[in-house]
Order: sequence, then structure tokens, then C-alpha cells
Amino acid sequence: MTLRVVIADDEDLIRTGLRIILDSEPDLEVVGEAADGAAVLPVVRRERPDVVLMDVRMPALDGIRATERLLALDDPPKVLVVTTFENDDHVYDALRAGASGFLLKRTRPDDLVQAVRLVATGESLLFPAAIRALAGRRGRPSVRVPGIDRLTGREGDVLRLMTRGLSNPEIAAELVVSPETVKTHVGNVLAKLGARDRTQAVIAAYESGFVSPMG
Repeated sequence: MTLRVVIADDEDLIRTGLRIILDSEPDLEVVGEAADGAAVLPVVRRERPDVVLMDVRMPALDGIRATERLLALDDPPKVLVVTTFENDDHVYDALRAGASGFLLKRTRPDDLVQAVRLVATGESLLFPAAIRALAGRRGRPSVRVPGIDRLTGREGDVLRLMTRGLSNPEIAAELVVSPETVKTHVGNVLAKLGARDRTQAVIAAYESGFVSPMG
């Protein structure tokens, strides 16, 4: 199956470079571009991509607000933030808004391709250590997350392992259960936290204090 991608970035050179890299892969196709956050929504509605590569800093409408608008759609794409600085607070705000991960503009082409594939499947967490570091920069947790107190003991174990970036098979090996059982637990965690994917569940774990980003 070919993954459909839309690129949103205000720099022509960046968009062109990303398109060349992605279109060179047999399972990836760039189906649209936008030079500003305000222009992303109509492109996504028309092309219905699987993944949107979203620059976090754009004129008129930034990547955070654009992400919020995309995720309000009935069948939203996954959003992968593309940024210059990994310690940018705007990146964390974009993750809180619903982005499924982020990568740096200086990322190697092979890593970019793998990141798009990973975010599309949602089976693992992209750059868990970097997300933990961003959460740690926010200081003490202060957000009440409805549903987190309804997690069972085993679901809590699964969420803790998710924050470490473990995939379903890796969690299964850690807990000595089947991957199918882990998949069920992950689904329950997402449902109870109202999270659309693993990244949102991990953000909720950090912000509620359920898991400390400091280790």
C-alpha cells in the first residue's frame, strides 16, 4: 500500500527536498504541498493523505494551530512535525495538539523515510528520549488527565513501557504475554485516556505525573 503524504513548509527548498526524498520510495507518494498552515486544510481535504509533514513555524497560521484544525476532521491524517530545533517548546505544543511525532530538518533521508512509515502505522513511538526531554523542560506535572486513574495495574505497566518507546512485541517480551494481549492493553489505554495514538498517551502520562520524565 502506498502512503500518501502532504508537505507543509513555508520554505520552497525544504518542500522540494522532502518531496524528492519521499517520492524516491516505492511505497511513499507526495500528493500535495502547502506553503502556510492556513493552506494545509484544503489540501488535506482534497488529497486525503495518510501523513502530513508539518513545519512548526509558519506565517499566518503556525503548525500548532494547523495541527489542531487537521485533527478536528472526521478522518484526520497523522501529523509529523518537522523542525529546526529539537528543544523548541513549539514542538512540545504541537505534540500536545495531537502531532504523532517530530523530526529535525537535518535528519538523514533514510531516517525521514522510516519516520513517515513509523508514524503511519502507529506501532511505536518516534524518538521517545527526545519527547521525555521536552516534557522534562516543562517542570512539575500540573495537568489532570481524566481516565488515568481508571487504568488497571497491567495497563499502567504497558503505558510505562510505551513511554520508553517499546513496540508491541517488545512490550510482550518484557511482560511475558502475547503481542495480541499487549495490543488489547494498548487499545484500552488509548481509550481510557482519550488519546488518538501512543504519542498522546505518553504526553498524558508525563503531564499527569503518572510517569516522571526525569526517570
